[in-house]
Amino acid sequence: MGLKCGIIGLANSGKTTIFNCLSNTRVQDAGQHGKTNIGQVNVPDNRLNEIDKLIRSARIVPATVEIMDIPGLTKGSTQEGTINKFLGEIQQADALLHVIRCFDDPNVAHIEGNVNPVRDIETVDLELQIRDLDIIERKLQKTEKIAKLSGDKEARHVAAVLQKVKEHLESFRNVRDMELHEEEKRVIADCFLLTVKPVMFVCNVDDASAATGNQYVEQVRNALKERGGEAIIIAGKLESEIAELEDADDRKVFLSDAGLEEPGVNLMVRSAYRMLNLQAFFTAGPKEVRAWTIRKGMTAPQAAGAIHSDLERGFIRAEVMKYDDFIKFGSEHAVKEAGKFHVEGKNYIVQEGDILHIRFNV
Repeated sequence: MGLKCGIIGLANSGKTTIFNCLSNTRVQDAGQHGKTNIGQVNVPDNRLNEIDKLIRSARIVPATVEIMDIPGLTKGSTQEGTINKFLGEIQQADALLHVIRCFDDPNVAHIEGNVNPVRDIETVDLELQIRDLDIIERKLQKTEKIAKLSGDKEARHVAAVLQKVKEHLESFRNVRDMELHEEEKRVIADCFLLTVKPVMFVCNVDDASAATGNQYVEQVRNALKERGGEAIIIAGKLESEIAELEDADDRKVFLSDAGLEEPGVNLMVRSAYRMLNLQAFFTAGPKEVRAWTIRKGMTAPQAAGAIHSDLERGFIRAEVMKYDDFIKFGSEHAVKEAGKFHVEGKNYIVQEGDILHIRFNV
């Protein structure tokens, strides 16, 4: 399955700078060219390299995350048709990266006149709530009309759920904070609400605050204690410049000089996986060593479907090695000799780091 993350935030918060930290491509500010930036980031996973040391395949293929950077929001911007089009694109995202300005720079004006990250979070939340409320109200009107004309019991139930969500949004709260039963979640699933999506808050700081944060980061953390959510720190400008360096050793030196052990993108991707309950499994052979992303709890046939629908449709069995066992024993033959090689059927739940070989027949 492909993971999609949408980058949101106020104008001049550094969204596109963060995008350039993450993406394999470099782009201009989304607001300047009037369209959503779309790119990909490789999911860092050193296990691929360790597997390849033993197999020596033709190539290594990491899992990827698609990222979308929409033009910056402003107060009242969801009333504009253009921004609504961009937010419609973000509806397809699995998670949101909310970039918050946590730096002072006299050369980059803040649209509200001063830096106040908690206020900025509330401003963006309000704009997304307004859009979601509009979607819910329109569906509620149609559903109530059906219920009134036909007396359909199911329509009345759907209307009750929509009314519950409507009241929650009218209280300036996000749908992800609601306690909804699975059946209630299904009622609103086709609305593709923005405030139902899990959010990671990205504190975009100045270079000097890259390792430890600053007063603005503390304000965000204190606010999130009450409202819930996870915040990470990224010095967007610094890491964007480091990401442009071609030599990996040079990148490590510059990261170390900034007091960082690894790029912020690594933290961001790991946090996104954790938020969305995702995990990786591997396929390995002479042609490639590859990582695949699936949700935790998926069965072997479902994992096979992440590779190709034919593999799921014609699934026979999965031959399974644990990553740690493969690294410890050094080859598939040695894993078999040690009794650590398993053949699993359709009910097998794939585990983090499994190395799978799918047998199928279509």
